[in-house]
Amino acid sequence: MTRKELEKLRGEIDKQIEQLTQQDLKKAREAAEKAVASMGFSLDDVVGPSGKRKTRGSGTSRKSAGTPKYVNPDNPSQTWTGKGRQPKWFKDAIEAGKSPESMEI
Repeated sequence: MTRKELEKLRGEIDKQIEQLTQQDLKKAREAAEKAVASMGFSLDDVVGPSGKRKTRGSGTSRKSAGTPKYVNPDNPSQTWTGKGRQPKWFKDAIEAGKSPESMEI
């Protein structure tokens, strides 16, 4: 087979897979609706109208990166909080004789 023929075949296969996936999703949703209805609920009662499962509370919240403590004297857009691994610009400045205090914000 040529590359074009294979690409055409792949496109047809992808379409068929998508159709079968949609059919399976429809069957799964119908089965889920039937199961929750037998217990006196609707699917929206269980997972919410958006289709996402209802959660208790806000879950885990992401912490902010922290307030920068040091600034690169050569490029003020580069900052470091002083936590974690030292950035290359900070190490280079220390090796060049600058003190950490001179780079504090």
